Formats: sequence, structure tokens, C-alpha cells
Amino acid sequence: MSAAAEKAFGYDECRKTADWLLSKTRARPKVGIVCGSGLGGLAEVLEGREVFKYSDIPNFPQSTVPGHAGQLVFGTLKGKPCVCMQGRFHLYEGYSVQKVTMPMRVFKLLGVETVILTNAAGGLNRDYKVGDVMILKDHINLPGFTGVNPLFGPNDDRFGTRFPSVSDAYDRELQQVARDAASKLGYADFLRQGVYCVVGGPSFETIAECRLLLKLGADAVGMSTVHEVIVARHAGMRCLALSLITNISVMDYDSREKANHEEVLETGRQRAEHMEKLVSTIVSQLVQN
Repeated sequence: MSAAAEKAFGYDECRKTADWLLSKTRARPKVGIVCGSGLGGLAEVLEGREVFKYSDIPNFPQSTVPGHAGQLVFGTLKGKPCVCMQGRFHLYEGYSVQKVTMPMRVFKLLGVETVILTNAAGGLNRDYKVGDVMILKDHINLPGFTGVNPLFGPNDDRFGTRFPSVSDAYDRELQQVARDAASKLGYADFLRQGVYCVVGGPSFETIAECRLLLKLGADAVGMSTVHEVIVARHAGMRCLALSLITNISVMDYDSREKANHEEVLETGRQRAEHMEKLVSTIVSQLVQN
């Protein structure tokens, strides 16, 4: 990436974006929420909503994926000041990994301390079913094996250290909060905990690729979240991530099943209320912590 491109997503540009937002709202969010495919309804439950279209925010990327509204929503959830991304960005849209993750740095400069990310994912674990919700305990950054890492390039110490540890990428205390919230809501039957593997997309995985990822230790596969988490942790924010299992990955050459985006969105719609209640309950527990 050129020096000019690196600068476009650097500290000064992110600071300008954050300052523009702070000048337009009195909200000072402590929690950032990222909505995955079909899960944008999470932003609708915020109280006192202030909405900014991505296209109106200086330096902000634009969401091009169906099921992603493309707006930043400020408000309160269970009394906690939040900012919610109603639509995220992906490598397959043609964006650089630095641009995909820029919003996480803006979150940091807005004052966000905890990030809750949701996504739609394909189930690799044979025990998983469509509609299950998986708490991420770890991830595999498959593009990272070939150098696709959002921290690639010069490091700015104002965001974080040159070599951040990600062995604790997913906050263990927040994972317990999520488990407790699911138990309280009666969601234990469809709650899972596992490893998420990110791939580039936009094509869904082949049968051979699914078999490989399962052998590597992945329980679910998707096209987002991991790069955002790396940048959020680099900036010192706590992270919790939840995958809605919207389809079961095909691993049988005799099967006629095929993954498709419409199935992803439909499962999101069916499970939306559960996800909203789960995230809301998690946030309510953060108020007490």
C-alpha cells in the first residue's frame, strides 16, 4: 500500500472523523456494536437514536452488501451510551484491510471501551445447527497467513504497540457475561462456543476447503470480524463476538445443498429478536461491571 493510502486511514484522518461525529452529537459512547448480515435490527432498539449515513461521514467507507443498511447509530441501550454500525465492510467489496477496520479506530477515538461484534457464519462443527449462536473464544486469520493483516505497515504508537498479543483477543470475562445472559434468557439450548475462521469471500467455501478448515480446528467460517477484532485489541478495547450460524457448510460430495446469501439473511431475520435480547442483556450486565 502506498504512503498516501496508509495516511488515509492513519491517526490524523481517524481523529478528524471522530471529531466530526463528536461535534454532531452529544453522545459519548462507551460500547460499540457491529451488526452482521441480517442483524441490523440491533441498532433499532437503541433509545434516543441519532443516525448518520456512512456517505455523510468524512473519510468513512461505504457498505455495498445487501442486508447492511450503511449507517452509524448513536443512542443508549439499557442506559449505556452506545454507537452501532448498521452494516460493516469486507475485503471482498474491494476495500483494503486498513479501510475495512478504520471504524474500529474511530470507535476508540470516540471513547468506546468495549466492542461487541456480530456476524453471520457457516457452521463447520458437525454438532452445530442453523440458528445456533456461537460465542467466539478464538479465531483463525486465514488471510493473515499470506500477509493480509490490518496492522501491516508502519505502526502508530498512539493506537497501540507494534507487536500486540491476540491470545486474549476475545475477553474471557465478557464471554462469561454472554453465557450468563444466554442462560438468563433461556437460550442455553442454542448457545455454542468455538473458533471462527475468516476467509476472503465473496464466494462461499468449497467442500475441500470446508473439510480443511474443520481439520484446522475451526467451528465456524465467515468473511468478517477477525480483522476488526485485531485492530480493536491493538487499540486496547475489549472484544466480544457472536456468530449466528445461518447455514451448515457442505462437506459431502453427494449433497445437493448449496450456501446462499438469501439463506443467511432469512436466518438473521428469524433469530433477530433473540440476538437483540442477548446483546441487550449483555450490555445491561456491562453497566453493573
